[in-house]
Amino acid sequence: MTQQTHDTIPPGGPGAPTSEPPGSGAGQLARGRLRVWDIVFFVVSAAAPLTVVASAAPTTLRLGGIGAAGAILVCGVVLILFAVGFTAMSRHVRNTGAFYAYASRGLGKPAGIGTALVTVFAYIALSISFYGFLGFFASLTFTSLFGLDLPWPIWSLVAAGFVAFLGYRKVDVGAKVLAVLLTAEVGILLVLSIAVLIGGGPEPWSAAPFAPEHVFLAPGVAVLFVIGFGAYIGFEGTAIYSEEAKDPARTVPIATYIAVGFLAVFYAFTFWVLTVAFGAQGVLELAATDDFTEMMFIAGDQYLGAWTATVLQILVVTSFFACLLAFHNASSRYVFSLSRERLLPAPLARTHPTSRAPYVASTLLAGIAVVAILIAWAAGADPILQLGIWAYGTGVAGLVFAQSVAAIAVIGFFARDRRGHGLFRVVIAPVLGAAGLITGFLLIVFNFEFVTGLDPVANLILLLPTPILFIVGIVWGLVIRRRDPRQYERLAEPIEAE
Repeated sequence: MTQQTHDTIPPGGPGAPTSEPPGSGAGQLARGRLRVWDIVFFVVSAAAPLTVVASAAPTTLRLGGIGAAGAILVCGVVLILFAVGFTAMSRHVRNTGAFYAYASRGLGKPAGIGTALVTVFAYIALSISFYGFLGFFASLTFTSLFGLDLPWPIWSLVAAGFVAFLGYRKVDVGAKVLAVLLTAEVGILLVLSIAVLIGGGPEPWSAAPFAPEHVFLAPGVAVLFVIGFGAYIGFEGTAIYSEEAKDPARTVPIATYIAVGFLAVFYAFTFWVLTVAFGAQGVLELAATDDFTEMMFIAGDQYLGAWTATVLQILVVTSFFACLLAFHNASSRYVFSLSRERLLPAPLARTHPTSRAPYVASTLLAGIAVVAILIAWAAGADPILQLGIWAYGTGVAGLVFAQSVAAIAVIGFFARDRRGHGLFRVVIAPVLGAAGLITGFLLIVFNFEFVTGLDPVANLILLLPTPILFIVGIVWGLVIRRRDPRQYERLAEPIEAE
């Protein structure tokens, strides 16, 4: 069989039969380019640790109580349990489609297609939300620091341009950019945390944030876990880069454990440090005021000086940009993977002749973001309360749903054959992880008003795309199985190294 060039696509639209297996033609990403730390930078940047600590921590303390640090640590444990089986499966299923491939191999290809549609939708929704957040904070920062007062959509569009440019570049170029930005935002938080610990705070240090009664029995327990699971969004991206990783059987598991473990400890520590900075009682009093969104900036000013607020203002913007770039890269690879399988238009599977980046998919996604920004601008939408929060809540719900399906798929994949893995890794841990994720998804659904502030009908509209897309994907898969058995057989096959 003749090997196609990297820029050639067999004729036919979505679902058209082809004579080439996945990965043999245009769909060739750059192999062996990403190391463990490159992947870690991608997925930790997607979680945007500075923005989580600066915005989610005060909100969680305000709505959920003092147990914010403990709840986020529990969420991290649940995701590590999921990652135990997730990474075991990554040794046997190597495909940049990640959840799509995992659900296909563990629950059947129709379920895989449904999961893929939900995941792509969730990633796009999250990316759009971050454009809103970035535009808002960039407008504030450039106005206060440089006197450059421009509407928020201008900054969002500038960010879209940079993201699109980097989407053309080699994948490790994006990783290097994220490494710099992530190091800066983590660094300032660690410096501030050390200063707070040295300063001691107005009250004795308290372990109350980790007490079970403040985590599992708090009146705001739902809020604690809604925001807690949302803080880790994007960690599953380790598997998305499996085709571009060096020694993926080793790289992907290590990167996953490092990313989730780091985020769990870092979030819990920095959330707790806020209770030290203001006192266990004082932090709740501050969280109840209109200044709760300034909590991190107030702590920086008190313990490090006025310069900290300036640095934090800048780094919040770069943190959102890093988050955007990470999600854009993950989204473009999902679209690329589905196009390579002929589930989306074939041209989206083209890769750049030099960088081997999925540049057509990347350009399409940047274009969708630009359209969303322009529509929001024309409609006079608030970049935070509407474009940001509504899209964010929808994306988090969809992604936690996809994670839940993937966790169940891991159980199904190893049900009959553990493939040499121990009982804990492929049975006990995945079951516990799936139970935790399903619980998290239900908490998000039944308490969605805490995220969006909307009425039940509006919340239903935002949540409905997730089950609808999942069902559509299942039906689509069944149709392909009946109409084109050859294409159906080739779906979600592992992509071998060249």
